[in-house]
Amino acid sequence: MNLESVCAQMERQALAIQALAQDVSDGQAHWKPGAEDWSILEVINHLYDEEIEDFRAHLDLILHRADEPWSRIDPQGWVTARGYNQRDLAPSLDNFLRARQASIAWLNGLSEPDWSIVYPMPWGQLTAGDMLASWLAHDLLHLRQLVELHWAYTVRQVEPFSVRYAGEW
Repeated sequence: MNLESVCAQMERQALAIQALAQDVSDGQAHWKPGAEDWSILEVINHLYDEEIEDFRAHLDLILHRADEPWSRIDPQGWVTARGYNQRDLAPSLDNFLRARQASIAWLNGLSEPDWSIVYPMPWGQLTAGDMLASWLAHDLLHLRQLVELHWAYTVRQVEPFSVRYAGEW
């Protein structure tokens, strides 16, 4: 795994997340298409907590303390327990972007990481490389989610007009 390439991709993905979240109205930041869906604000705060409490922390655990227990996380529960949708977007986005820069600096500071180190999970083995690859993929899942939120919000805002001519979603 080429760490320089991974860090560059993480930087690009953070910029894409920023572009999809900054400068949206307060109403759009808090808006949800349905009761079970997340808002843009919830996505951004989820990404922030995952950056610090999941991916960076767990990759560090695998690489440096594989004999220690896995810390429990509750990404779904945190959305309501931590009141993500009651927060303000600008500081939430800034928190994520600062955390991402700290993660990239931390990754760049690793000295010859062994991506093959295995951490036993209840469902099987997880390597350090798997964890880093999952970190990259996690961003992409939420980039897709942010785009879907923008699409749904646009469709709602232009009613009674249709976006049918734009093409299939």
